[in-house]
Amino acid sequence: MTNHQNITKSKRNLNIVLSTMFSLFAIIQLNDPDPTLWFSLYMIVALVSIISNYTSIHRIIIWVLIIGYSLYASRYFFYFFDWLNTEHKEEIFGKMVYEKPYLEGSREFIGLIMAIGALFFQVGKKDTH
Repeated sequence: MTNHQNITKSKRNLNIVLSTMFSLFAIIQLNDPDPTLWFSLYMIVALVSIISNYTSIHRIIIWVLIIGYSLYASRYFFYFFDWLNTEHKEEIFGKMVYEKPYLEGSREFIGLIMAIGALFFQVGKKDTH
């Protein structure tokens, strides 16, 4: 049986949601100062999610992506930590403030953690239905 035949309806639906969500994240990044990087990072997750509904993606490829995204996320961890120690956490939802680089760094860290989570979903236990 192929992965397409083994995948449960709930996993297939969640893959559609993940693909849609990360495609939207990618599109939003087009106004970022470095749009190519962030568009690519999010679009890769969107493609992995939707392709997984139709064919099996080798786990090594997904693990390489997880490791790469994790290494890149580690670059932003201390910004996230700085944000956690601020008094006004709601600022993360506001505009980018150049005097507060931890805001953009935290957003990028959170986005990467979400992408890593979506990739981990793809290496989860194989469906048997």
